[in-house]
Amino acid sequence: MSERQPALILLSGGLDSAVALKWAVDHHQPRLALTLDYGQRAALREMKAARAMARRYHIHHQVISLDWLGEATDTALVRPEQPLPRPESLDDREDAQQSARAVWVPNRNGLFVNLAACLAEAQQLSLIVAGFNAEEAAAFPDNSPQFVAATNAALQWSTLSHPTLVSPTLSLTKVGVVRLGREIAAPLDLVWACYTGEERHCWACESCRRLQRALLAAHAWDWFKAHNERA
Repeated sequence: MSERQPALILLSGGLDSAVALKWAVDHHQPRLALTLDYGQRAALREMKAARAMARRYHIHHQVISLDWLGEATDTALVRPEQPLPRPESLDDREDAQQSARAVWVPNRNGLFVNLAACLAEAQQLSLIVAGFNAEEAAAFPDNSPQFVAATNAALQWSTLSHPTLVSPTLSLTKVGVVRLGREIAAPLDLVWACYTGEERHCWACESCRRLQRALLAAHAWDWFKAHNERA
């Protein structure tokens, strides 16, 4: 896959998708950045971050509203009355699985990739680039290599042009994603990773804690605080 191929980026505005975006800019020809709004608490923050990232690299940004998806689930990501998970340990498998269930949105990544595939086929884009990671794949199977492989197998039957789902962060932990992001000058200064939609990162929810731990391990915490206006 050495040639530069036209690509669609699934862009949430978070760490993994920010790094995946810059990788696509460096290695392919990203034509469209796609953000999905399903009523999540951080939707406005995520869209703002994604829009700024796409603008930086002169990529068309599109938002698709999926109100029905938010209405179909009681996940804490869309229900403010539901407490966001704060597992005691980020590495305990049982804690991670309980936390994942609290924020699970039914078939979210499966739906997102298939929506992306519709647009990719319609616009003759060869790649769908997503930010998955090995750390969260332990609790979220739709972040795993098996999910990517199964999705690509399905796209051979559900599309005529057969766009390929790829993730440059697939085998990396969060600290590995931060290190790669720093190496390739990804737009980490624009990242919004918090489950909440408040003015600043809460640094208490699981997503914030994973990011903070990765930044500290990668010796990038002070840099992030200085460059990310929402830190």
